[in-house]
Amino acid sequence: MMIYLAEFLGSFFLVGTVVGSGIMGERLSPDNMAVALLGNTIATGAILFVLIKMFGSISGAHFNPAVSTVFLLRKEIDVKKFTYYVFYQLAGGLLAIGVIHFIFNNPPNYGLDIFQISTHEARSSTWALLVSEIIATSGLILTILFVRKSDSGSVATAVALFITAGYWFTSSTSFANPMVTISRIFTDTFTGISPSSVPYFLIGQFLGVLVAYLICKKVK
Repeated sequence: MMIYLAEFLGSFFLVGTVVGSGIMGERLSPDNMAVALLGNTIATGAILFVLIKMFGSISGAHFNPAVSTVFLLRKEIDVKKFTYYVFYQLAGGLLAIGVIHFIFNNPPNYGLDIFQISTHEARSSTWALLVSEIIATSGLILTILFVRKSDSGSVATAVALFITAGYWFTSSTSFANPMVTISRIFTDTFTGISPSSVPYFLIGQFLGVLVAYLICKKVK
């Protein structure tokens, strides 16, 4: 049970940090999206490092159905464990949305309902979005698998740095995580993403998983 609690808590803190830092960044820099994004980036990279260090020895610190999928394909987890991982990841992410909206809805006139449907369309064309997420997700998976093999103690640092960089070298801001993508449907704030854009994120992410899996098979 501890492994699923770790995935739940890790996903909660990851989504909470992504969404909360986005709200804070936008409020402090309402006329400067670059500064808001920079704050969002730094917070996300920092919490990823902490969470992987905290929970890596318990659950493997997936917090991401894409990561769980590649471990399923590699037969490092079975279907039952994969199903529980994804369930607790989504549960943690969705709870985080409600909690972050609650704590940032102060005073109440900010208009943050516990759950909202985002109206934020993706800033990129569908093809650019798709390719960005293929690159971001495959890069993340390759980072995890290759660094784990060469220097397992550095996985937290490598993942945190890759995602921090990915915010800025992909037009999608490197979601690379289906759980985070789905959770962000329910916040109409800085980091929200409209339901109409979500399929392109998800398709790109799972294609990225396949690309990374095939590359690792070839290298192996």
